[in-house]
Parts: sequence; C-alpha cells; structure tokens
Amino acid sequence: MRELADWNSFYEIVGSAAGALIGLQFVVLTLVAERAHAGTGAANAAFGTPTIVHFGTVLFLSALIRAPWHRIVLIASIWGIVGLAGIFYAIVVARRMQRQTAYQAQFEDWLFHLLLPLGAYAILLAAVWFVPAHPGHGLFAVGAAVLLLLFVGIHNAWDSIAYHVSVRGSDAEG
Repeated sequence: MRELADWNSFYEIVGSAAGALIGLQFVVLTLVAERAHAGTGAANAAFGTPTIVHFGTVLFLSALIRAPWHRIVLIASIWGIVGLAGIFYAIVVARRMQRQTAYQAQFEDWLFHLLLPLGAYAILLAAVWFVPAHPGHGLFAVGAAVLLLLFVGIHNAWDSIAYHVSVRGSDAEG
C-alpha cells in the first residue's frame, strides 16, 4: 500500500527510539529500586508506569504500520481501538495521580502525565474518521500522535530520573 510505504523510515526511527527508551527505563528503574521508600508504589503507578505504556504504544503502532496491510481501513480500526484504550487509561492515570501521596503533582505533571497523552490518544481516535476520505491526513494524525507520545515519554522519563536523583538522592544523604 503506497500510503503506508511512504512512512516506513519514520516508523523505523520512532519505533526503534521507543524500544530503546523502554529498555533504558527498565535499567533506570532497577537502579533506583534500591532507594525505594514506603508509599512510592502508588506514585510509580501514577508517574512511572504510564511512561512505559506510552513508549509501548509507540512501539506497537510503529510495528503495526510496518505490517503488510492491504487496506488502510483495517489498520485505522486498530488505531481507533488503541486511541479509545489510551483515553480510558488516561482517566486511570488521573485517578492514580490524585490518590498517591508520595508527591504533590504540579501543573507540569498534569500536563505531561495526563493532558498531552490524552490529546495524543484523542488524535489517534480521530484519525479513524480521516481515513476513508483522506488517508494521508489520517496518517499524519497518527504520526503526530506517535511523536507526541514519544516526546511525552522522554520528558516524563527524564523528569522521573531527575526527581529520584535530586529529591530522593538528597533524602538518602540526609
């Protein structure tokens, strides 16, 4: 399918980045696990796990695009399912962010852990409606959603590492 073939190198790069970042996140979590404090499990579910989910979604969508599809409508229906699941997951993350007590979420946290991922998943869901009449627009929408999730994941991974090094590291020294 010509429309998908034009996106091959984009999804090779994005999917490879997501896969590498998932591995790096596991290494970092293993290293900071030695410093775990009581009550951080709920915070990790609110702030750490979604990062892996977003990277995993980017990896999944990149692999999905690279499959030899014969009709774009089939792949679009999967985009819709992933978008809808992501919206529901964002609601779960919001509830986890509110319930955890280890860290007081700031505006930036709500933006990068809830609003931007919610927007990315909504774009993914909306891409389904572009595909029948304008497949190119749908592919650009999916590309935008994938990049947004990748950059949100990068921000959140960095933010998490910085938090563990600066805040938790100073707690351990004191």
